[in-house]
Amino acid sequence: MPKARYKRVLIKLSGEAFAGENGFGIDPDVVHRVAGEIKECVGLGVECGIVVGAGNFLRARSTSLHDIERTTADYMGMLAGVLNCLALQASLELLGVQTRVQSAIEIREVAEPYIRRRAMRHLEKERVVVFAAGTGNPYFTTDTAAALRAAEIGAEALLKATNVDGVYERDPKSDTTAKKLDKLSYLDALRLGLKVMDATAISLSMDTKIPVIVFDLHTPGNIRRVLLGEAIGSTIS
Repeated sequence: MPKARYKRVLIKLSGEAFAGENGFGIDPDVVHRVAGEIKECVGLGVECGIVVGAGNFLRARSTSLHDIERTTADYMGMLAGVLNCLALQASLELLGVQTRVQSAIEIREVAEPYIRRRAMRHLEKERVVVFAAGTGNPYFTTDTAAALRAAEIGAEALLKATNVDGVYERDPKSDTTAKKLDKLSYLDALRLGLKVMDATAISLSMDTKIPVIVFDLHTPGNIRRVLLGEAIGSTIS
């Protein structure tokens, strides 16, 4: 069996990717494919914590929410993220992967409250732990939640699976000449103001010395490739 490079990781999944080609809501086929990849990771002996964004439902800073105060919009985003987490849990359990959802906002009927020591115990028992509702606080993104949970559970790496194949010096959608950066430092990411993660998440990762690997979620098998140490995407360290 191939040997994984990491024993424990935090995987940040793009909520937008969950929408598939529909652009909104949850595409069951996409979620099921992602769940299958996570099952492969568990099969490698990797302990997986997961944070899922909510971009497939709404973004707190979207102009469509301009009449809603920021705090309320952020809580709406947290609740939308819970939907994604429950969908992922359902797909994982259909594949026979033991999963627990822990929410930073108490919703006891559908998820455990977030308790760090309980999460650690689940991971030790080879259960996948899906962290829902961000940090439970407005003004903090799910990227920051991922960096925070990665530090709390002692993850060896933060894997950011998103809609782009790495970090670029400029937005590749608006500038096709933008150069991909295979490796860069935390300070470079902050100095260049790169939008791949917010500054709070990068700063926290720098403080905890947890490398961030940014890669394309749409390419099947990429999560496994990262865990096996293949050079894909971009690494911030």
